[in-house]
Amino acid sequence: MQLMEYTQLALFLGLLALMSPVLGRFIGRAVLRGEQTWLHSVLGPVERLIYRASGIRPEARQSWRQYAASLCAFSAAGFLMTFGVLMLQDKLPLNPQGFSGLSWHLAFNTAVSFLTNTNWQSYAGESTVSHFSQMVGLAYHNFVSAAAGLAVAVAVMRGLASQESKTIGNFWADLVRSVLYVLLPISLVLAVVLVGQGVVQTMSAGTEVATLEGGRQFIAMGPTASQVAIKMLGTNGGGFFNANAAHPLENPTALSNLLQMLAIFIIPSSLVFTLGGAVSNRRHAWTVWFVMACLFMVGAFSLYRAETLGTPLLTEVAQAPVTNMEGKEVRFGIFGSAMFATVTTDASCGAVNAMHDSLTPLGGLVTLVNMQMGEVIFGGVGSGLYGMVLFILLTVFLAGLMVGRTPDYLGKRIEGREVTLAMLALIIAATPPLLFSAVAAVSGWGQAALNNAGAHGFSEILYAYTSGVQNNGSAFAGLNANSPAWNVTLALAMLIGRFGVMVPMLGVAGSMASRRARPIGEFSFPVSGFTFGLLLTLVIVIVGALTYLPALALGPVVEHFQMLDGLLH
Repeated sequence: MQLMEYTQLALFLGLLALMSPVLGRFIGRAVLRGEQTWLHSVLGPVERLIYRASGIRPEARQSWRQYAASLCAFSAAGFLMTFGVLMLQDKLPLNPQGFSGLSWHLAFNTAVSFLTNTNWQSYAGESTVSHFSQMVGLAYHNFVSAAAGLAVAVAVMRGLASQESKTIGNFWADLVRSVLYVLLPISLVLAVVLVGQGVVQTMSAGTEVATLEGGRQFIAMGPTASQVAIKMLGTNGGGFFNANAAHPLENPTALSNLLQMLAIFIIPSSLVFTLGGAVSNRRHAWTVWFVMACLFMVGAFSLYRAETLGTPLLTEVAQAPVTNMEGKEVRFGIFGSAMFATVTTDASCGAVNAMHDSLTPLGGLVTLVNMQMGEVIFGGVGSGLYGMVLFILLTVFLAGLMVGRTPDYLGKRIEGREVTLAMLALIIAATPPLLFSAVAAVSGWGQAALNNAGAHGFSEILYAYTSGVQNNGSAFAGLNANSPAWNVTLALAMLIGRFGVMVPMLGVAGSMASRRARPIGEFSFPVSGFTFGLLLTLVIVIVGALTYLPALALGPVVEHFQMLDGLLH
C-alpha cells in the first residue's frame, strides 16, 4: 500500500471514530429516551401531528410480543402498498418513460427486498421502475425499513438496561423518532452535498447527447441524489441506476465515494455508543467498536491484497505484476474499490462501486465471509447492533462456562432462554443460504441463470442467497435472477433473514428486561478490554467459518486453486 492509501484509510476510520460517539449520544436522547433535542423545535410539531393523525400514544409501552406484532403488521402493510405500486406503475403518475407494471414475481421480490432493507434488484432501475415507484414505493422503504431496524436495536438496548420491566418501549414512537430525528435530517444534508459533487437530481426522464463517434445516446436521469443519500445512510443499497455506485451520475468523485462509505457506517457505528450510554459502560462500547474496526481492516487489507496481486496468467504474459482492474472504475482504483466492497458487505448495504463478479477468487471470498459472519462488522442500521448483542451473549455464556465465571452480561444472568433464542436466530439465518444454494445448484432453473460454470458459478449462487438472507442486496452480477423461481426463493430468504433474527432478539430483550441487574463482582466476566474483545472476535469468526466453510471450499477456495493452475473453469 502507498502513503495515499494509508491516508485514506486513516481518514475514514478517524472521521468515523470522531463522529460516532456524538451521533450515538444524540440517538440515545432523541430515540432511545425520547428527550428534547435541538431538532425538536422544528420537528417536534411534526412528530405530534403524526401521533394525533395516526392515533399513536407514544407513552403507551409494549411488551416484546406486542412490539414484534406491531413490527410485523407495519411491515405487512408496507409490502402490500409497494407491491401494488410496482404492479400498477403504468397507471400511476410520474412515469415519463412509460414503463409497464412489473411481473407478479418481480414485484413480489422487489417489495420484499425493500421491505427487509435488502434492496436486492433483479432489474435495471433506470429501464424498469418509474419515478413514482422509485420515490413512493422504494425510497419510502429506504426510510422506514432502516427506521424499523433502528427501532428494534433501541428496544434491545432498553431490554438490557431496564430493571424488572415487562415492556421494552413503543414500536410506533421509536419508528417515527428514528425517521424524523435521525434519517431524514442527515439524508437531506447528504443529498445536497452529493448534488454539489455532481450526483444528478431531476424529474426529467433523461437527455439525448451526441457521442464522440457522431451517434446519439440517451442518458437516463432522475431524482438520484435523494435516493442515494438515504440508501447509503439506511444501509439499503438499491441503486437508482443498474451500475449502482459505479455509475458516474450516482457516485462521480473520490469525495462522493468517501462520503457514501461514511454514510453506510455512521449510524451502525454510532449505535454502539448509544448502547454504551444506555448501560452506562462506555469502555464496553469502545471495546465492541474496536472489534468491529479490526475485523473491517482485516477484510479491507485482504481484499486489497488479493486484487493487487491479480492473476498468475496475466502476470506471466506481461512478465510483470498486473493488478486486477477488471470491473472497477479508474476514478476509484484498486484501493477505493476494495474499501467500498468491504464496507458494503460488512454492513447490510449492498451498494457497489465495482462489479464483485470480477473480483479475484480470494477477493470474492472476503465479501462472502463478511456477510456470512452475520454482517455485525458495524452491520446494517439497527441489525448490526442487535446482531452483535447476539454474539456478545454467546461469548459471555461460553467464556463463563470455560473459566468457571458467572455467565452474566452487565450484571444480568444469561440463562437458557436467552441462549436458546440466540442459537435459534443463528440457525434460522444460516439455513436458507445453504439450503437454497444446494437446491439451485442442482436445478435446471438455478443453472440456467448462471453466466459461469464450475466453482465460480456456484459462488454466484452462494453469494446471491447469502446476500439475500443477510439483507445485503449486492450480487456477483453474473447471475440472471429475474425468473419466478429465483425471485420467490430469494424473497423467502430475505424474509427469513430479517424477521428470523429480529423476533428472537426482541424475545431476548423482553427476557433481559424482566430481570434485576446484580452488582458486578469479581466472579463476573468482564465485557471490556483486550481479552473480551479477542474472545468476541473469535466467536464471530469461528461461528461463521464452521457454518459456511464447506460451501466456501466448493466455491471461491476451489476457484483460487484453479486460477493458480491456469484453469478457466
